[in-house]
Amino acid sequence: QVQLVESGGGLVQAGGSLRLSCADSGRTSSSYAMGWFRQAPGKEREFVAGISWSGGSTYYADSVKGRFTISRDNAKNTVYLQMNSLKPEDTAVYYCAADLRGKVTVSAAPYDYWGQGTQVTVSS
Repeated sequence: QVQLVESGGGLVQAGGSLRLSCADSGRTSSSYAMGWFRQAPGKEREFVAGISWSGGSTYYADSVKGRFTISRDNAKNTVYLQMNSLKPEDTAVYYCAADLRGKVTVSAAPYDYWGQGTQVTVSS
């Protein structure tokens, strides 16, 4: 079974960088696509970035394109989200999610497993 654990969140000043990690401690051999989502207080959960099982295809929300980079290391069962040029509006709880169908979608509904979330706070 997939068990996702996020880490790497914290407090950073605007313009700074953070790298989030999402490890699958279940060490499943399933092939799945991964997504990063975020949810700010009072707002709906929104898609941030996604990556295919092979890592050959990546997808980004327009709001983070050019600033965030998603990658994965399947040997380590880990997905990363490198976040540069952070803005106060990036402040949210960030979640990683796994889609066992192997397809990246921008909707949260199809994802089968979710991590517990990690807080990212960007001060102005």
